[in-house]
Amino acid sequence: MRTRRVVLLTTIVSALFFSLNLLAFTYSGSKAVLSQALYAVTDIVGGLMIYWGIRVSREPPSLVHPFGRGKERFFWAFTAGLVTFSLTGAVVMIFGLLQFVDPTRIVDVRADLLVVGATIVAGTFSLALALSEMRRDHVSLSQLMSSDRQEMKVMVVQDVLGVIGALVAILGIYFVFITHNDRFDGVAATFVGALLVGTGIEFAIEARELLVGKAIPLDEGREIMSIVERYPFIRGVVGFQSMLLGPEDILVILRLNFIDMLTTDDIEMHIDQLRRFVMAECPSVRHLIIEPVSEKAARIVPFSV
Repeated sequence: MRTRRVVLLTTIVSALFFSLNLLAFTYSGSKAVLSQALYAVTDIVGGLMIYWGIRVSREPPSLVHPFGRGKERFFWAFTAGLVTFSLTGAVVMIFGLLQFVDPTRIVDVRADLLVVGATIVAGTFSLALALSEMRRDHVSLSQLMSSDRQEMKVMVVQDVLGVIGALVAILGIYFVFITHNDRFDGVAATFVGALLVGTGIEFAIEARELLVGKAIPLDEGREIMSIVERYPFIRGVVGFQSMLLGPEDILVILRLNFIDMLTTDDIEMHIDQLRRFVMAECPSVRHLIIEPVSEKAARIVPFSV
């Protein structure tokens, strides 16, 4: 999936509509429009963070980072989500509550409606772009949301919440227009802020497991095990450990008991061959450590994932 392309185009669109929403807020004073401007600027910051994470995650392994820097994508996606959702949501909520408690007169409701309407169009375009990339790779929305592609999930959720937030802002401004009660502007901003904070908390909980070392999903583990169990020179699997180092970067450690009558050279040859088999069938397995274990040294039990 061309995540970098989606990030760059979404960031450009966000920069354009940040400028429009900021101008509209400066002119009219609507807090709902201000919420859209703040969300747009954090979209830009978040997009740049995700882009940077993708870039540095591709650096080769080194002495300091022997397994590469794949987790940079998880870290920067987490940071982008924290900035875009939680921090922005808290600021938007504060402005919304202040507008509700001590409402400021909105000067030009029509201009606000026009700008926020344009923001909906921009958010819909960004969302359509992300969904087209997903269709290109035959990835459904449900598959994406259940995957560990944090950076793409953040971008998609940003676009979805951008559209929802703009719709809520339009609704709040419309009620101001028909009732002449500026508190509705504050209610809209507060609702958008609460929605962003809740989303940020959810992303933080999910990112925590990835950052501290989450195992691969069960179906991927079963796929790897099926390859290993088909190898004719293995008597049994003693241990299986895995860790997600990135969306397409998996570390797997296997402790295997080989059949009798194999020399040290034979075992080394079979380890190399098995490693090639597994990594050819499962390209996401970038690091595969195979440790031979004697039958006497370990009690072999049936392994299942």
